[in-house]
This record gives sequence, C-alpha cells and structure tokens, in this order.
Amino acid sequence: MRRFEGTELVVATHNIGKLEEIAALLEPYQIKVTSNRDHTLPEPEETETTFAGNARIKAHAAAKATGLPALADDSGIEVDGLDGAPGVYTADWAEGPEGRDFSKAMTRTWKELEERDAPFPRTARFCSTLVLAWPDGHDEVFPGKIEGEVVWPMRGDQGHGYDPIFRPNGYDITFGEMDRWEKNKISHRADAFSKLIAGCFD
Repeated sequence: MRRFEGTELVVATHNIGKLEEIAALLEPYQIKVTSNRDHTLPEPEETETTFAGNARIKAHAAAKATGLPALADDSGIEVDGLDGAPGVYTADWAEGPEGRDFSKAMTRTWKELEERDAPFPRTARFCSTLVLAWPDGHDEVFPGKIEGEVVWPMRGDQGHGYDPIFRPNGYDITFGEMDRWEKNKISHRADAFSKLIAGCFD
C-alpha cells in the first residue's frame, strides 16, 4: 500500500460540509487541504455502478487536473427492503426541477417500502468508499459502512441527505438528530477514513 508523502491534498468535491469533515480528520497530519472548488474543476460525470467506481472517477480527474494527490468519496444508503436501492443512485433520487430535494427522496424511500410491505426492522446501511489517487494513476481504495434501519417520520434537522430517516444500530436517535461531529465519529465515512489513515498516513 502506498503511503501519502506530500504536503497538499485535493478533496475532489464541491460539497463544503464534506470538505470541512475531511479537513478536520486530516488536521493532525498538517496537510494543506483544497477542493475542486478552489481549483475551479468541473464535476466529472459519474458513470459507474459502484461506489468505488464513481469515487475513482472523481479522484483521478482531480489528480490529473491539478498534478496533486486527490481524495474522493462516493457514498449512499442501501435499503435491504428495496434490494439495496437507492445505493449509488442515492443523490439521483433527490434530483428535481428545483435541484436536490432529499425530503422527496426520503418520502419515496418510505413509500416504496410500504408498497412492498417490507418487514420491520427495515434494515439499511450507509456506505462510503474513499479513493486516494496520485497523478501517476495509482490509487488506494477504502470502503466503510454503518448499519442501522430506516425509520419514519423524518426526525431531526442536523446532517444532510437521508440522515433524518436513518437510525444507526445502538442508538435511539437518527443521524438527523445527532450532533454533526458526534455523527462524524461513527459514520460510514469515519469507518472508511480510519482504514485510509492506517493504510496511507500512520
């Protein structure tokens, strides 16, 4: 596994929240963290059918454009009662004429579970795959996940995406009700990140 030896890393995202989360996790390593936004990079089209595939597209596009190592994340929720959907199409379920509406996506998720008469608990997991890519084309891949269940109605206004309907195992509150930094310690991305740190930084 290749170690990260540089002093600057591009996080291949336009999402400010995701950038802040990753920058905080990398703070102990004194690495300068920039984003696609800082380099005015476009969002590449995500054409793969796996989290790893889409994260690879984003990481390699940013590394190639900037000449710097780049870190990308692709994540989503897999609902067992929907045969793993929405999965890599998690954000697509929220797309609408006015942009992304995750209330619509969460409502669709619950409605489809009801239509299928899915049994309780309605188990699900958030998945995240991190890909660290270098300009020479090498990459390292780190998957992470957190198990839980889909609940209804939506609860909480913290976090983002499907957080208000996801209750992680061992907790009686949803991600939407959980303090953001508390959630970041146990999340699917934290799981992937711990593997990244062990593999490439420590």
